Amino acid sequence: MITTLAINGMTCNGCVKHVDQALKAVPGVQAVEVNLVEQRAKVVHDQERAPLPLLIAAVEGAGYGCHGSEGSGQ
Repeated sequence: MITTLAINGMTCNGCVKHVDQALKAVPGVQAVEVNLVEQRAKVVHDQERAPLPLLIAAVEGAGYGCHGSEGSGQ
C-alpha cells in the first residue's frame, strides 16, 4: 500500500529527517519519501501492520501536524 501524508510544520531538512525517522520506525513501513517543498510524505507500508492512524500518530509524535489518505495497493 502507498499512502500520502500531508505534513504541517516542516521548515528545514532537519524536520524532513525527523519525519523520515519517525515513519521508518513504524513496524510494517518499507519505504519513506519526505518532500519538504510539497510538505508531504509518501509511505510504502503493510496496511495490516502499519495502518493510516499509526502513521499519523508517528508523525504527530515527532511534533508535526499530519493527515493522510491511503492510496494504491502494492
